Amino acid sequence: MNISDEGLKLIKSFEGFHKMLPDGRCTAYQGKYKDKHGKEHLDIPTIGWGCTEGVEMGMIWTTEEAEVGLRRELAKHEAAVLRVSTVAINQNQFDAMVALSYNVGTGALQKSTLVKRLNRGDVNGAAAAFELFNSAYGGVQPGLVSRRKREAALFLKPTTAPVVPAMPQR
Repeated sequence: MNISDEGLKLIKSFEGFHKMLPDGRCTAYQGKYKDKHGKEHLDIPTIGWGCTEGVEMGMIWTTEEAEVGLRRELAKHEAAVLRVSTVAINQNQFDAMVALSYNVGTGALQKSTLVKRLNRGDVNGAAAAFELFNSAYGGVQPGLVSRRKREAALFLKPTTAPVVPAMPQR
């Protein structure tokens, strides 16, 4: 199973294509944040749509390179979701879990209440567990609250069966 176009659009909407240069390429950046004690820190070097693997300050990527980087990093999150899910999941559940993993990491996903509930068959409880990931830097972050609500909504969104054309009757 691979992330769908809908799941990919969701992740891109969360991550954005940051530090775009006038020519459309992007450059690595490091955000700043304050911990719960008020001490300022630099975040992990990031480029494109939230890619961090092997990123160093000063790197510049084209849109195509950012797309390749995103797909490369998504592959490990797709594999992690398949590895931790012991029950059948639909495309929307898969996409939502990949989006969460992309943001919080595969280790956090693996140990999560969300996965435990899902594997017990508690789909609604698993969806509710998305909100357990709405804090960072010592407090609840409004952007994460919004992101988790959108991921949980996708997780609960029914998948539709493909439309089968009507067969002529004899």
